[in-house]
Amino acid sequence: MLRVDVITLFPGLFSAFASEAFVGIARERGALEVAVHDLRGWTSDRHRTVDDTPFGGGPGMVLKPEPLCAAIEALAGPRGPGRSARVVLFTPQGRRLDQAHVARLAVEPALVLVCGRYEGVDQRVIDLAVDEEVSIGDYVLSGGELPAMTLIEAMTRLLPGVLGNPASASTDSFEDGLLEGPQYTRPAVFRGVAVPEVLRSGDHAAIARWRVEQARTATRERRPDLAATGRRKPGTPEGREGEER
Repeated sequence: MLRVDVITLFPGLFSAFASEAFVGIARERGALEVAVHDLRGWTSDRHRTVDDTPFGGGPGMVLKPEPLCAAIEALAGPRGPGRSARVVLFTPQGRRLDQAHVARLAVEPALVLVCGRYEGVDQRVIDLAVDEEVSIGDYVLSGGELPAMTLIEAMTRLLPGVLGNPASASTDSFEDGLLEGPQYTRPAVFRGVAVPEVLRSGDHAAIARWRVEQARTATRERRPDLAATGRRKPGTPEGREGEER
């Protein structure tokens, strides 16, 4: 089971997310545990202060080191060999998340996800208590809550017993460096447009070859940056039949 603790100023944002769709299924099946914690619980003043103005001036507010370090260490322990969970902070300065990185994090026994806010967090929190910084893209959000949900959702798809068809995850876009090709379902003809004949042929080897070629074509046309390295792994299962929705 993967345990994920989330530190946030807005725990209510996670209520529906953690109980619906694949995340809810994973929790019901005992594959995933998600606990959401309000950072204000680690404050020590009557105003429950979590932020302050930046040294040197400038706009906005910065999350204070005292409550954030206390929260992280309460959930993961001090940074070092005996730490019980890997601590991830979402920040624009972090490494951009990709599928390979998701797969590495999904095999950790426990994660603590830190959702930044405002102008960011005091650098001493990063230096003293964070194991790695992660970004989900080159754009700015108001906080780390949506990135945390993105990572949880992506990892959940990889947990054993969550997807209805385990082959589904292995054929997703980016899993092998390629985008996924087009998919079709019934009816065989819709508004005069027919499903490609090969998909109705029953020839599984031909279907697998067609899907690989479609994936390569889609990658070359839409993500040429991936095309140079993306290759469908030999023997990768094709098809998504039976995937839970």
